Amino acid sequence: MIALTADHLLTPLEVIDQPIVVIENGSITEIASADERAIPANAQHFNFAGSVLAPGFVDIHVHGGAGHDLMTADTAELSAIAKFLGSHGVSSYFPTTVTAPEEATLRALDSLATAIERTGGQGDSPAARPLGIHLEGPFLSHARRGVHLPADLLEPTLERFERFWQAARGQIRLMTIAPELPGALAVIAEAARRGVCVSLGHSDANFEEATRGIEAGARHATHTFNAMRPLNHRDPGILGAVLTDERITADIIADGVHLDPAIVRMFLTLKGANHAVLITDAIAATGMPDGRYRLGPLEVDVRDGRCMSNGSLAGSVLTMDRAIRNVMTFAGWDLARSVRLATLNPANAAKISGSAGQLIPGAAADLVVLSPTGEVRKTIVGGRMA
Repeated sequence: MIALTADHLLTPLEVIDQPIVVIENGSITEIASADERAIPANAQHFNFAGSVLAPGFVDIHVHGGAGHDLMTADTAELSAIAKFLGSHGVSSYFPTTVTAPEEATLRALDSLATAIERTGGQGDSPAARPLGIHLEGPFLSHARRGVHLPADLLEPTLERFERFWQAARGQIRLMTIAPELPGALAVIAEAARRGVCVSLGHSDANFEEATRGIEAGARHATHTFNAMRPLNHRDPGILGAVLTDERITADIIADGVHLDPAIVRMFLTLKGANHAVLITDAIAATGMPDGRYRLGPLEVDVRDGRCMSNGSLAGSVLTMDRAIRNVMTFAGWDLARSVRLATLNPANAAKISGSAGQLIPGAAADLVVLSPTGEVRKTIVGGRMA
């Protein structure tokens, strides 16, 4: 039995002062304040004075980190990525594909599904757990493909979706798709029926096409504003639907590169604390010096925080703890509201809130110890800490 104490705890829906968190067998068994109960006499006690306990962060869009790319990572490289993410407060993540030749995508899905199925103990290391796959590509718009290679983009069909689903052994939990493509609505409906969080993105859809995608079952939007038809006051397009439809949650890359801070503020005002989600879109270069790195089949040059390939932004080197601090700076949000965007909100959007994103009795003991200004002091995954 382990007992944790700190100055505050974010569930993240409420703040508990002077909390006591009791952990047994990797799960939270009790959360109380110090004036409600004493620390169990037989517990190993860790006191994080001057700190805030929060749920471990959930990143539903990650391509790599620590020098390794998730499309080709072997077991050791997957472990290195997971440990790197853990060092930045992430306890759960969705390894994310990038458009590649179909056979390469099928191989990646098989490998990532194996990693998810084998997820378990990581010794004493607070390594992030892969909880599902994010299929980003190949069902994307040529007009808004970003760096995704045009030769490998495919029109969505039920047969192609089934091949990806079988290769991933049902581990696809999130899929980015352009709703205006021929065949997209049928694939959206089938994916949603299977419990996939269907996300609108890399899309040149007009307002009506985006709305039809929502009505077919889409419930999220990928890196809002980036790789989307721009907002126009007479032609609101996909952004008009994403920003105003309460059926849709949406994520952003709050690195100060992909979006101006004023746009981050506007996005948070429109989507609010219930529907806004933070992602990193991190690539292999995250946590590494400037240089040249891989993103699936692409070569990406990284300099001064910008990841570029063929003249376009190609992911980011953002970490989730930095994204939270950027929201605090860009929008003036407090730590509690900012943390929600990286915990409960992505877990709810991806339909994994039963296993990640909140601190309640019965939940996995996935916590991050933060300073009052959002710096990571320690990460705990399944009750394990370094």
